[in-house]
Amino acid sequence: MLFCPGAATSRRLGFGAEAVEAFGVRLISLDRPGLGASDPAPGRTLSDWAADVAEFTGLVRLRRPAAVGFSQGAPFALACAAAGAVAAVAVVSGTDELARPEVAAALPEQVRWLVTSAADDPDEAEAYFAQLDAERLLLMVTAMNGPDDRAVYEDPAFAAPFRRALAEGFAQGSAGYARDTLLSMTPWPFDPAAITVPVEFWYGGLDTSPVHSPDFGESLAARIPHARRHLLAHAGGALPWTHGERILVSLLRLSGVLPPPDS
Repeated sequence: MLFCPGAATSRRLGFGAEAVEAFGVRLISLDRPGLGASDPAPGRTLSDWAADVAEFTGLVRLRRPAAVGFSQGAPFALACAAAGAVAAVAVVSGTDELARPEVAAALPEQVRWLVTSAADDPDEAEAYFAQLDAERLLLMVTAMNGPDDRAVYEDPAFAAPFRRALAEGFAQGSAGYARDTLLSMTPWPFDPAAITVPVEFWYGGLDTSPVHSPDFGESLAARIPHARRHLLAHAGGALPWTHGERILVSLLRLSGVLPPPDS
C-alpha cells in the first residue's frame, strides 16, 4: 500500500502499524517533491506525481499498490488512480476539488478567499502559502480541529512523531508545502468520473477541518460511479490513527487481497 500523507508531513508518518503487521502489508510512503528528502520540482502538477509513482513502482518492481490519501494527500492518491498507477484507493478525510464552484460555495469564507486567490494569481497565492513553517502549520492544524481530533494530535504518543514529520516536511523550506497547497486549491487535471479502479471514501462526522470536503465526500463520491463512502458519525478527521485497521482491512477487501466479510 502507498500512503499519501497530509499537508507538509514527511514519508515517516505512517498509520495502522498493528494491522499492517497482522495482515502482512508493506506500507510505503514517498516524500512529495520539496518535502522531506525529495528533490524540489518547481511547477509540478498532480499528473507529475502520478508519473513519479508509476516510475517508482516500475523501478522497484512492485505490483500496482493500493493507495491511501489522507487530507491534502487525497488529490495525489486520486491522480494516481486516474493515471492507472494504483489498483485501488481509500480517500480518508480528504480534500475535495476545492476549485469546483459548488464545492467552493460551501467552504468557509477564508478558505473560499484562498481558492479564489489561487485562481486569480497562482504565483502570488503560492508565495503566500510559502510563508508558513512547521510551527505555524502545527498551530493551525490544532486550532482548526475539534476536541476529538485535538485529543489525537496532542496525545504525547502521537504528537512527537507528528512534529518530527512536519519538521522533515519543511526541512528544505516551505516551497514543497506551498506547491502542494496550490495544487489542492486549483482545478484537478483529471476527471474523477473517469477513474476505473475501486475507490472508497472515509469521513468522520465530527471532522471540523475547513479544508477537507465540506460535505464529507458525498458529492466527490457521487462523481465516481462505483465509489463507496463511509461516514463515521461519532469520529473526527484523524481516522488513520483512530480507525486505521478498519480502513486497511476494507481496502484489502476492495483490492481482492482479503475475501468479503460474508464469504
